[in-house]
Order: sequence, then C-alpha cells, then structure tokens
Amino acid sequence: MNHRMDSGHVNIGFSASEEFDGSIHFDTQHYDEIDLGVKETSGHDLGRAAEGSDGRDGPADKQRSNADEDSEARCGWCFFRPLFLQRFRTAKWVLFWLCWAGAVQGMVVNGFVNVVITTIERRFGLRSSQSGLVAGGYDIASFLCLIPVTYLGGRPGASKPRWLGWGILVMGIGSLIFTFPHFAVGPYRGATHHASTCNVITNSSSATGECADSQQGAEHHASYMWLFLLGQLLHGAGASPLYTLGVTFIDENVSKKMSSVYLGIYYTTAIVGPALGYVLGGQLLAVYTDYLSVDPTELGLTPNSNVWVGAWWIGFLLAAIMCTILAVPLLAFPPALPGAAALRAERVSEAHGNSKTEAFTKIRELPRALGSLIVNPTFFFLNLAGASEGLLIAGFAAFLPKLIENQFSVNASWAALLMGLVTVPAGGGGTFLGGYLVKRLSLHCAGIIKFCVVATLIGVTFTTCFFLSCPNLAFAGVTKPYRNSSSSRYSLDSSCNADCGCSRTQFDPICGLDDVMYYSPCYAGCTQEISLRDTKVYTNCACVNSTDGNLTKFLEEAEGESALVHNFGSYQAMNQMCESQCPYLWPFVVLVFLTMFFTFLSTMPALSATLRCVQDDQRAFALGIQWIKVRLIGTIPAPMVFGALIDETCILWQESCHEDENGACLVYDNEYMSRYMLALAFIGKAASLLFFFLAWWFYIPPSGFKEALQAATPTSPDLTDDGASSMPSILMNGHANHVTTISGDT
Repeated sequence: MNHRMDSGHVNIGFSASEEFDGSIHFDTQHYDEIDLGVKETSGHDLGRAAEGSDGRDGPADKQRSNADEDSEARCGWCFFRPLFLQRFRTAKWVLFWLCWAGAVQGMVVNGFVNVVITTIERRFGLRSSQSGLVAGGYDIASFLCLIPVTYLGGRPGASKPRWLGWGILVMGIGSLIFTFPHFAVGPYRGATHHASTCNVITNSSSATGECADSQQGAEHHASYMWLFLLGQLLHGAGASPLYTLGVTFIDENVSKKMSSVYLGIYYTTAIVGPALGYVLGGQLLAVYTDYLSVDPTELGLTPNSNVWVGAWWIGFLLAAIMCTILAVPLLAFPPALPGAAALRAERVSEAHGNSKTEAFTKIRELPRALGSLIVNPTFFFLNLAGASEGLLIAGFAAFLPKLIENQFSVNASWAALLMGLVTVPAGGGGTFLGGYLVKRLSLHCAGIIKFCVVATLIGVTFTTCFFLSCPNLAFAGVTKPYRNSSSSRYSLDSSCNADCGCSRTQFDPICGLDDVMYYSPCYAGCTQEISLRDTKVYTNCACVNSTDGNLTKFLEEAEGESALVHNFGSYQAMNQMCESQCPYLWPFVVLVFLTMFFTFLSTMPALSATLRCVQDDQRAFALGIQWIKVRLIGTIPAPMVFGALIDETCILWQESCHEDENGACLVYDNEYMSRYMLALAFIGKAASLLFFFLAWWFYIPPSGFKEALQAATPTSPDLTDDGASSMPSILMNGHANHVTTISGDT
C-alpha cells in the first residue's frame, strides 16, 4: 500500500495482491504536514469520484467522460446540446418543471373539468351519468396506458424525461380537443330571448316549434359528448407518466432521506393545480360563454340566472398552450442525472420479506415481474387502500361542487371558488406535511404505514359533514303545491296557469316575492315581462301569492324608464334564484376541509411506503401496477357511481321531445343526495382504514435490515437534493466517506 499527497488530499492505492483492512495508517513523523482535504461533496463530485481514486481524470477517463458528455447524458434536444444548458442538469430543475407539469395536469383534469361539469350538462343537455363517463375518461385512458408506459419507461437505459415530455404534449392536444364542442355547436340557444309569459294565443304552435328545435339540437349533443370523452382520453394517456415515471425519476436522483421531501413538494403542487383550476375556472364561469358575439345584459342574464352558461372553454385553451411550453424543457433532460449511480450504491433496501428478485428487462419477463409484486401482501393492501381513497377523491372532486350548488343554493362560480379555497390549504398542506413528517420523524416502512392508519382513522370521523343537509327551496309543483291547490299530488299544472299553454321544454325558472321558485314565468301565470339592464322582472303573476314589490329600486340609475314606473310601478317575480335560509354552509366547508386535510395527509406516506416495500429495480413498474388498481377499482368507476347515485335523487327532469329519454336534471332532492354522499364517504374511508391496517399487519422487514441500517448510518453520506453532503468527507476508492475527528498522540 502506498499513499501520497496530491493537491491537499490523501490518496491511497493498493496493489493487486493487497487487501484493505479497514484502517488508514498515517506517517506519524509527517503527520503535521498531511491535509485531509476536507471538502463538501456534491452529486457531481460523487459522479466524478467513481471514475478515479485520486479525484482526477486520467487520459482514458477524460475520453470516456467527454464521450458521455457528448452523448444523451447532456441536456438538450437531438444534436443541439449547448454547454450553458448543462447547469440545469440537477434534481432541483427536474423538480421545478415536474411541479409545473403536475400543477397544469391537476388544474385541467381535477380543476377545470370538475368545475364545468354542471355547465356542460346545462349547455349540451347531458345527464350526470353521461358527464360522469366524460370525467372517467381520464382514468380509463390512464389505466390502459400505465402498463406499457411504466414497463417500457422504467427499463434500464430508458429516458423517463422523454416519456414525460411527450406525455405533456399529448395532454395539451386533449385540452384543445375538449374545446371543439364550443366552436361546433354555435350560439347558445337556451339564452335566446323569447316570450315565456302566459299567453293563450301561443299555446300549441310555440310548443311544437320549440320541440322541433330541441330535437334538432339533441341530435348533435350526443356527438359532442364523444368529443369531450376523446379529450379526456388524451388527458389520461398524456398524464400517465407523471406520477409513475416522474416519481421514480425524482427518487432515483435524490437521497432516500430527501426523497419524501422532494415528492412532498411535487405532490403539493399537484394539489395546488386543482385548486387553481377551481378558482380560475369559477371566475371564467362568470363570463358569458358567447361573450365575443353576445351581450348577456341584452338578454337580461346574470351569473345568478338559472340558464346562465359561463365561458367554460377558455381554461382549456390556456392549458393547451401551457402544455406545449412545458414539453420543451422536459424533453431536454438526460435519462439520468450526475451522481445517480452513487446514490443507488448508498441505498439500503426495505423490500418486504427476504426474497430477492432479479431485474426484469424484457417484455417476455413481464408476467414474472408482475407475479413477484402480487405475492407481496403489503404492496397488495396499500394498493387497495389507494383505490378506496382514489374512489372518494375522484368522485367528490367531480360532484362536490354540484352538491354545494344544490344543497346551499349558490351559483357555479361561487361553488368553484369555495372548492378552490378549501383545496389549497387542505390538500396542499396535508400532502406537504405528510411528506415532511416522514423525513422529520425518520420513519421506516412499518412506521409510515402506522402513520397512515392514524391519519385515516381521524379522517373517518369528519365524514359526518354530510349529515348537514339543507331543505329544498320551495318549488311550485315540485316540492310544494301551488297556492289554493286541492290536489295532494305535485304537478306543474294548476288552475292559475291552466289557460297559459305553457311548454315543459322551456325551462326559465323565476323567484316570486313569496320566496317560491316557478318553472317559468308562464307556469307562474305572469303576463308581463320587463327587461331592466341585466335583470328581468314580471308582473300580473296569477300564481304568486305575495304583495307587489317596488319597481323603482331597479330604475334608480336608469334613464328613460319613467314610463315603466308609471305603467307598472311594481313587480311580483324576477329571473334569479331564491335565497336559501340554510345556515350550514360554513360548518360544512370547515368539516370538508378537515376531511380533505387528513385524507391528503396520508398520501405522501402511502407513496413512500409503496416505494420502500418493493425491490428498487421494480419501483417504476410497481407504481404502474398500483395506479392500474387504483384506477380500475377506484377512479374509473367513481364518477359514474357518483353520477348514477346523484341521478337517483333527481325529482324533476327536463323534458325532451324524445319519448324514451330525458334531458338534464333540473331539481334534486337534497336530503337523499346528502345521505348517499354520507354513505359513500363513510364506507370508503372505513375501507381505507382496514386496508392500511392489514398492510401494516402483514409487513415483514427484510432479514438483517436493522443491522444493515446501523452499518450504513455512520458511513453513508446524509445526502441532500443533488447528493450534496452536509458532513465533511474525503474521496477514497470512488466513494464519499465521512471524516470523523482523529484523536490520539502522534
């Protein structure tokens, strides 16, 4: 053995016949002249240290290094790989762009789509089961793409960033296709100004004409649903690499200790995305859908009108542009970052049990790879827990705004804003805190699963929020009889509107001053309509049982309206929703916040446990299998199950000219809707609790895990994001070794 001084470092070499006995022998006579060369090592240093024991590159090493740098290991596109881009070849920049990609994906799929569900139902006459199919299209495509994407993208040598970049581009195409129905359907007919008052003369002719128009429109509406579904399928296909290959790419390029923090940040931005989608999408719904060609004030429409349709399509155009921009930097990253090999060497496996599996790199070996995961009970029950959680998250993400709209009688814009305000602190905060606690408490696999059990148990208690149910608004002929009606059976027809010739195809609800909703001015028996800026009021309403309201307050700032005050002077109804007197809105929001917080608190720990309970070379494939189960059992059926149950609570359907089908639901039974949601929430959370408990019960740490962990602790560098050590170290034989205090007399 020999050692020499070189640039302030101790460099130790061994001949072929020598063995390292685990100790370093110093020349005590020259001890004072030796500088240990203490320095901070980064991920780049670790990569270079593996090339030579003296920290320098020899001629052959330099040639290999230059060859590698000129290959796909450098940042760039095709043959364009400039030197200035190489400074961005770090885990921090990967995380930065993946956070943006995850945020945009969440904003579109879990934000915009869920916000516009009610709007496109109204615009295109879809039922909740049909809109549920559209919402589930994302998970259907993701399910079909997960196995090929994770298996091919997770193989050694495959470029995960390339899969991610092309996936984001496909998602942008899906967003663009999602907007096509708006441009294909033409102006919104439902808001076209037409006489809807009581008029015996227009009895049968108007109804026949309207039926012909609606029949012509309904023929096209079916095809528009398939365009929505196609856009969602492309969303799902494009996003399939994000939370499989994206997660493993981050995990491969940071230390195990920092992995949970990085993934916590990643998943937190993925939660912020839907929140941004709810807030931005809700504000866009306050803009009229045909604002470029139609002034809604001329139609007497406001966002509070029941027939209002907002500009749902603008958000998807913005998303298509953002996806195209984000694909460019993601496609530039190399298959692996500097220092990834050294980080792999430092890992201690926590895979379930004692079995070791070889790497599966060929398609024909896929069944064996799948079999090795299926027999892992901890992995199996973690998948089931993820599926039950996914069912709840997907179902409520799609229909919770609809529930808020109907239970508390608020418009779509305000319901979306409330969802956004809840999602940011609850979902984002819970996800980040869960990842941070795993690192802060230094939890290993068994401890992480127990943490998930506790968080889920607390979350079960807050599902009681769905006990808070508001009574339906009084709706003449639907939830209460007309005044002076002797019949016990609810019907829209009454003696006060019997001679008006009203049509059920013309839904234009109004609120009378008696705080009762009416199907239309015609069904309220109103004979006169007055347009006042963005509001319409009605007079001479035979079915409204109240004193007249003062019309002057609507005309205080208007010019040339004195004739209206002189001729009418009062009104009995207006084209707005009646105000709900239910006091449960804010208690409901608080309880939903707590339920969501503890649900997402276990998201990052469950992901960390999944990555740790399988072999390192199977993590990408394991995540793919997990997402398949989550989608197949949870997120794919969730919107359709929720939509079907919500349809069961409908008490008033919009009539269609087709005898065998109805249009969208107009009025829901609030009590039954609340009970159905309570049952789904409680059963889903209880199932998650059971599966997390079984995952912990059946987990068996690998033999020798504690000994290996103790042996690795004093010598393994406490690596930060890019492999940077927070402790002094020296480079020896291609590894970074911590320097401890040297004591003793020389």
